[in-house]
Amino acid sequence: MGKTPTISSAKRIVIKIGSSLIADSARVRNRWLAAMAQDVAHLHAAGKEVILVSSGAVALGRPRVGLGSERLSLEEKQAAAAAGQPLLIQAWQQAFAAQKIEVAQLLLTLEDSEDRQRYLNARATFGTLLKHRLIPIVNENDSVATAELKFGDNDRLAARVAVMMAADLLVLFSDVDGLYNKNPATNPDAAHIPVVKELTPAILAMGGGAASNLSHGGMKTKLEAAQMATKSGCHMVIAKGKEPHALAQLIKGGNCTWFLAATKPQLARKDWIASAVKLRGSVTIDAGAARALSQGKSLLPAGVTAVEGQFERGDTIGVNAADGRVLAKGIAGYSAAETRKIRGEKSSAVEGILGYAHRDTLIHRDDLVML
Repeated sequence: MGKTPTISSAKRIVIKIGSSLIADSARVRNRWLAAMAQDVAHLHAAGKEVILVSSGAVALGRPRVGLGSERLSLEEKQAAAAAGQPLLIQAWQQAFAAQKIEVAQLLLTLEDSEDRQRYLNARATFGTLLKHRLIPIVNENDSVATAELKFGDNDRLAARVAVMMAADLLVLFSDVDGLYNKNPATNPDAAHIPVVKELTPAILAMGGGAASNLSHGGMKTKLEAAQMATKSGCHMVIAKGKEPHALAQLIKGGNCTWFLAATKPQLARKDWIASAVKLRGSVTIDAGAARALSQGKSLLPAGVTAVEGQFERGDTIGVNAADGRVLAKGIAGYSAAETRKIRGEKSSAVEGILGYAHRDTLIHRDDLVML
């Protein structure tokens, strides 16, 4: 890439906030949250779409359950999360209410991002909330996730959300202002790295551990998040967030480390779709639908004349012309069984036929690659 991107150039932004920024001695840092909400409101007013991934439930729930600062067992952590999550979302709700912005709570497990149906449902929920200008507040569903089904840290969860939503930028706020070539806490001569263009083995070797019992991530998980995000076309920033208006300071050019993606989110997604070798099935479309696709439009059920295979919603399928030529590949919005029922029908009739409607399109243009 050329010059370093900016927050102002991003359209969709995922911001991850660590526990140590939310809670101070297991109490909400209300002044900090109010300042962050104000900064996010400025982005929101500028037309940006913002998703917050917020830690803090376990930290806030500890005293409610009667737990100190010692390392918690899985059961204790789940109990603390259950007790603290209402406090966390209430704090964010109050902070954004002052900015006249509504928030919504989404609690995710690793299974939600691995299972195809759950992944699509979560993505649709995020999309609807953003369309209606709400700020989604995301956290891992610690109270039900097992050790085997955990993201392990909200850095990785934030990266998964950024990839899921094809975000342009992921911002990780924590207690460090970026990546150093050595641990700055123990090495006075540690050098700050302002831009990482490629995640080389030398860069990945710079990971460290978590800073405290209130936070679970370290530089290692942030670098893992960077790998996930940049591979999918999303730039990432690590910045220090302890002081109020940390986001405003970052926008003004505050100290941080940028991890640059080699491509844009939509291009990365389309490359992935185009590279799919095993197609689960295909649909044949009429001339009108083929014309619409060539003009950059989505594929509607009305344009489908035939369905082949036994694909499920979320599978990659082929799109064929009437003469058998493969015109495109795309992610199916409906299963083969559903598509057979709604083919040739107007989008407005789908709910009446199926009893529900996932979406108006069979393949959305963002999920379709012309060949």
